[in-house]
Amino acid sequence: MSVRFPSALLTLIRELGRLPGIGPKSAQRLAFYLFNRPEEEVRDLAEALVGAKTGLVRCPVCFNVMSAGQECCAVCSDARRDRGLLCVVEQPADLLAIERSGEYAGLYHVLHGALSPMNGVGPEQLTIDTLGRRMAGLREVVLATSTTVEGEATAHYIARLLAPAGVAVSRIAYGLPVGGDLEYADEVTLGRAISNRRPV
Repeated sequence: MSVRFPSALLTLIRELGRLPGIGPKSAQRLAFYLFNRPEEEVRDLAEALVGAKTGLVRCPVCFNVMSAGQECCAVCSDARRDRGLLCVVEQPADLLAIERSGEYAGLYHVLHGALSPMNGVGPEQLTIDTLGRRMAGLREVVLATSTTVEGEATAHYIARLLAPAGVAVSRIAYGLPVGGDLEYADEVTLGRAISNRRPV
């Protein structure tokens, strides 16, 4: 005889399961975790979710996340940024990762995804069309899409698209993680580390 969960719990599990990277077991675990938390804590979480949805918008320039009511995001409005350098990333989280490195001081363009014809994601579903209109004054575009098949296809598509603009287009290098041992690296990563080597 199977146990029937209350409908409110089933609804919560179903909605949590719609989040990316959350499978049925993780959704169930999160639902029970939230059930056992104080009501005030759960309300704070609910308010934070609604606040993020209503208080955040896409930057009209680079499509990064910004607070509603601003003209553009903090990166685009920063006069200290190198305006001749543009880094193309798939998601705002990628932008944050690059910013944490402290090695990049240019502008960004956030695609909000990668080309994936199998999943119905073409150039029209991304912000690729507006990227072409940002070429004036640029000396280099850095393609920092992921190393997945979709990320590579997106990088190649954008490189071909920007070729007539006469702007230098580069791709981020791939290689071994700091502190990594060669014997544990996969063949593709090791191969790219070799092919992307540089003089010392």
